[in-house]
Amino acid sequence: MKSHVFRPLLVVIGLVVIVLIARFFYVPSDFGSHEKGYMYGWHRKGNEDEWKAFKVKYQFNNEYCKDCHSDKYETLARSPHAVINCENCHGPAMEHPSDPAKLKIDKSREQCLRCHYPLPYPTSGRANIRGVDPEKHNPGVECSMCHNPHKPNLRGMK
Repeated sequence: MKSHVFRPLLVVIGLVVIVLIARFFYVPSDFGSHEKGYMYGWHRKGNEDEWKAFKVKYQFNNEYCKDCHSDKYETLARSPHAVINCENCHGPAMEHPSDPAKLKIDKSREQCLRCHYPLPYPTSGRANIRGVDPEKHNPGVECSMCHNPHKPNLRGMK
């Protein structure tokens, strides 16, 4: 074999060997598939108890809020904001205190502009969301001063 092919081939083989040796020393021995037929096996068997004890921060659905906040839940369910989880605006349910029974709510304009800043993406559902120009539409005023996010169909004062 000519040296112009042989030398790069040796370098590649050397790098593969180095990576395999490093993997042997750095990847824990309990990492990988364990039970036969278990298809989601790329995890460490030794830290399963840690993940079982891990406290969930987000509930990822509005059902969690429904029992205590049924009035807001029912109103929101009939609005365009029904597709949005409560935690997107109100923060993680894990931090929901029992007394006082309210989460700290971010009422800043930036919170609303996360979705309502005008971004023209015609191939996504983002184009269907009504955007506002924050420079022209009541600059310096919180959106919730004029708009009720639980009843977004209503115009004017809450």
